[in-house]
This record gives sequence, C-alpha cells and structure tokens, in this order.
Amino acid sequence: MKPAAKPSFVKAMLAVVWKDLTAELRSREVFSAMLIFALLVVLIFNFALELEAGTRASVTSGVLWVTFTFAGTIGLNRSMAQEKDRGCMDGLLMAPVDRSAIYLGKVIGNLLFMFAVEVVVIPLFSVLYNVNLLKPGLLLVVLLGSVGYSGIGTLLATMSVQTRTRDMLLPILLFPVVIPLVVAAVKASAGYLQALPMTDIQPWLTLLIVYDVIFLSVAWMVFDFVVEE
Repeated sequence: MKPAAKPSFVKAMLAVVWKDLTAELRSREVFSAMLIFALLVVLIFNFALELEAGTRASVTSGVLWVTFTFAGTIGLNRSMAQEKDRGCMDGLLMAPVDRSAIYLGKVIGNLLFMFAVEVVVIPLFSVLYNVNLLKPGLLLVVLLGSVGYSGIGTLLATMSVQTRTRDMLLPILLFPVVIPLVVAAVKASAGYLQALPMTDIQPWLTLLIVYDVIFLSVAWMVFDFVVEE
C-alpha cells in the first residue's frame, strides 16, 4: 500500500485556519474574551479621560492601540491554551505537513480574530470619541500593525503555552518585542487623524512594513525549532 500523499503547503495552511474557525464557532471563547475586554477598555478610557476635544483627539491613537494590544494578547493566550489543553497541537505536529504551514495557519487564524474585534471596536470607538477612524490610511495602519502583532505573538504564545505561568509569561515576552510596532502604529495613526503631511507619516509606515517582513520571516524560520522543544 502506498503511503498517503503529503498535503500541499496551501491546503495544510488552510486546513489549520479552518480548524481554528470551526472550533471558535462552536465555543466562541477566543472572540468573546477579546471583544468583551476590548469594549471594557474603550469604555473605561472614555469615562476616565474627561478631557477637552483637542486633548482627547491627541490621545485617541494611543488608546486605540492599547485596546488592540491587550485584546490581541488575550486572544493569543486563549487560542494557544485551547490547542494545548485539547491536545490539538500534538496532533498538528504529528501530521505529515510542513511546520511552517502550521505556523502560517495559526497566524491567519489569530489575525482573523483580531480583525473581527477591530470591525466592532473601530465604529464604536469613532462614536464614543467623536473621531472618524474609517479612513483608508488609518485602516492600512491597523492592518499592518495587526499582521505584525499576530505574527510574532503566535510564535511567542507557542513558546509560553508550554509553561505553567503561560498567562503571565506571554505579555512579559511579547510586549518588549512589539514596542517598535506599537510606537510606529500609534505615530502613524496619529498622523492620519491629525491630517499631517505624508512625509511625516511615511517613516512610520515604512517601519511597520519592515517590522512585519523581518519578524514574520524570523518567526517562520524558527517555528520548527520552537515546537520541537
């Protein structure tokens, strides 16, 4: 009997994405936790920052990315904890597929969860803070920031989920690494909100793109070694 053919890279990656989405539709644990936390952060900052309109506008981008960062961390923790607790990760690693396909599938799944939360949070944020966040440039920044955050976050979540203190360890590992990403995202978002010239925004956009390319590439290359440990 011939051995089963090895699935193609794309099919394996899409299978991982489909598995994550199907599991989430059944349990709704990851999206619910992320969304509730994000909404609470938005509401708390809305009532805590009783500032004049001009001052409030200047802190909008910072509050927005604090919300996305913390909600994304919760999503990464819950997503990988489910894989570990249910034994799904062991099954994935035993499958005859390229490990990098597993990594990219997990990144896309986590990214879709972030996008789902952002679709809800951005309009609500616009209403509460009386600022238009539905700008093409700003949405591009959200896209680039989310991609980089999910890329490096998935790798670090895979590392920390093996420990007993995974809920505490992931933020400790992740936040120092994503500081350049968050700073660039905040600066670029503020630039679009304040209608600054493109010459002021371009360096931060370039930093976001370079960060995404470098860290996604590094994470893709070392994922195989991380899951072997």
